[in-house]
Amino acid sequence: MSSARSTLAALRVQGFGTSIFTEMTLLARECGAINLAQGFPDFDGPLEVQAAALEALRSGDNQYAVSHGQPDLRAAVAEHALRFYGQQVDGNSEVTVTSGATEAIFAIVQALVDPGDEVIVFEPYYDSYVPSVVMAGGVARSVALQPPAWNFDPQELAQAFNPRTRLILINTPHNPTGKVFSQAELEYIAALCREWNVLAVVDEVYEHLTYDGIAHVRLAQLSGMRERTLTVSSAGKTFSYTGWKIGWVIASPALTAAVRSAHQFITFSTATPLQHAAAAGLRLSDGYFTTLAREYREKRDFLAGVLQRSGLSVLDCAGTYFLMADIAARGFDDDVEFCRFLTRNVGVAAVPPTAFFSDANKALGRRYARFSFCKKMATLQLAAERLEQPWKQ
Repeated sequence: MSSARSTLAALRVQGFGTSIFTEMTLLARECGAINLAQGFPDFDGPLEVQAAALEALRSGDNQYAVSHGQPDLRAAVAEHALRFYGQQVDGNSEVTVTSGATEAIFAIVQALVDPGDEVIVFEPYYDSYVPSVVMAGGVARSVALQPPAWNFDPQELAQAFNPRTRLILINTPHNPTGKVFSQAELEYIAALCREWNVLAVVDEVYEHLTYDGIAHVRLAQLSGMRERTLTVSSAGKTFSYTGWKIGWVIASPALTAAVRSAHQFITFSTATPLQHAAAAGLRLSDGYFTTLAREYREKRDFLAGVLQRSGLSVLDCAGTYFLMADIAARGFDDDVEFCRFLTRNVGVAAVPPTAFFSDANKALGRRYARFSFCKKMATLQLAAERLEQPWKQ
């Protein structure tokens, strides 16, 4: 007889644990705290997008979608790429619709990474990246973004590339730091990808949330990168319907075929009415997108002022809807301890950034906390009332 396992879980998932977002959200509910931890809006997005979903529901368009995405949404993704980036995309052969960007990343990694392949990730990284690599049998190789500007060491990145490197995974605009990778940084990454014949996966879910005149540059548009880049985005952040989980991948026909081969056995297809809604969102006027960024910039500036008045030092945020704040001046040197204290004693929840780091680099995030400003102004004002009161430590 074979020996009994010590645990029911497969070895590849035993170290995953519970997401920090789940932990902090549950703690916020328990304490009645204002949740500035998890990155979801407390308001609905455009009514035109909601109306498109309702119209699809009422018209009976409720059965399985085409596995790789309804034609209307794939066409809208292609139109959006041309409108905002001048990028020519074939919606039929170069776009795959997924159940959010998280599934897109997972499908890409499962489709392209063999056991032993290495995937370069910049840390801090979104918490699904490394588990996706582990479940494919790959090896994550980290390159640290160094605070407070969150720049990478070019030599460290160059040394991470080797004959086993299969992918590099980039998130820009970057969660949790608010960094937007510059064109010069992306050109440097592109040169390494070409030199080592490495594919690039770019998570661009915050593509429309950049501030202060800083532009989002699409890596796929750089020289020699069209055929080796997989661009990921979604409707959740841009249209404020994060629970709908509608994402997509833009890639060359050959890479698209690989992604679709994995996707069909992960979720097969994504909610049909919500795909029509996402297509309507992508076709909104330019004014919608500029207004969205302006309103978030105003909320960023408001919350940054609140955090500074409460004794925290706020780092620059060029994109996303997150602020990183230095907690050292408040006498804390442990982000988890600080975020639990803040939730229980002040009534405002934030996320400890060490959740976004590997064990080897957790020290880089320990003196910070991440706050989200994707909330109604009334919610941020209520958080301000609590944060600006004297804290009892």
